[in-house]
Parts: sequence; C-alpha cells; structure tokens
Amino acid sequence: MKVRAFIGMGSNVGDRRAHCTEAQARLARLPETVLLRVSPLVETDPAEGVGGGPFLNGVAEVATALAPLELLRALQTIEDALGRPPGHRPGTARTMDLDILLYGDRIVREVGLDIPHPRLARRRFVLEPLAGLAPDVRHPVLDLSAADMLRDLEAGRASRRASDAP
Repeated sequence: MKVRAFIGMGSNVGDRRAHCTEAQARLARLPETVLLRVSPLVETDPAEGVGGGPFLNGVAEVATALAPLELLRALQTIEDALGRPPGHRPGTARTMDLDILLYGDRIVREVGLDIPHPRLARRRFVLEPLAGLAPDVRHPVLDLSAADMLRDLEAGRASRRASDAP
C-alpha cells in the first residue's frame, strides 16, 4: 500500500534550480514511488544559522510503498549524487537537502529519523510551498493543516506549542 508523503527540498550552492530539477527527476525514479506533484520553488534566505547564499526551496508530494527508513536512505542517496559531501556538517551550505516532512499520518521516532519533521511548524521555507501544494494536509501531532501552521507562523504565534512538538 502506498503512503502519501511530502519531501522538502532545498539548495543554496551552485546551480540551485538544476539541483532541484534533478532531485525531482530522481524522486520520480525511486522504486515503488510515484512523484505526484511539486510546488513552485521559492527563494529564501538561509535560516537557522545555515551558511551560504539564498536557497531555492520546494516541496514534492509522492506516493510511496517505501518504509520511512527506506525513503530516508533513498533521499540521502539522491543528496550524495547531487554533490552533498558525506559527513555534511549541519549549518553549512548544501547542493541539496531533502527532508521527509510528513509520511501519511504516521508519527515515526527512530534513530536519525523524526516524522513529522520536528521543525516543520516553524519553517516558513517549507510551510509556504507545502501550504501552496496541499493546504489541507494535516500535521499528525499538532492536528493542524499546513495552511493553519503557515497562518500561525505569519501571525507570530507558535502552532499549538510547535516548539515542544517532537
């Protein structure tokens, strides 16, 4: 059975648009996975102390039969293929960053993998494209739609204690 998942993507090194386009093509070729839709890319300033220039960010919606850890490994393979060095340190510029934002309505807490993404409700650079693509998709911990989380962020209030969400 396939699960509807949302993948955040971002690039702030080199030909950012080409990196995002190639990431989308590789997502479409993942086994047991169908690329359903991709949001328009938005340019954003680096956030959370990440170095480098502006990012191009977007969100891809996929239907996948890959288990969460299998999907994570596949995304890491795509990142590696697009030039993200092994042992990439947090806070440094990147050719490609792929994150599982949502995986159906599942809550996953495993070593190296937290779904929903723990900072989803505080990140405009993914909420904006996610809300544009699927405004009604719900965060399974906060029980808020993507559109609601974006509205809360824009109003300067945390989405139901988003800072405490796992």
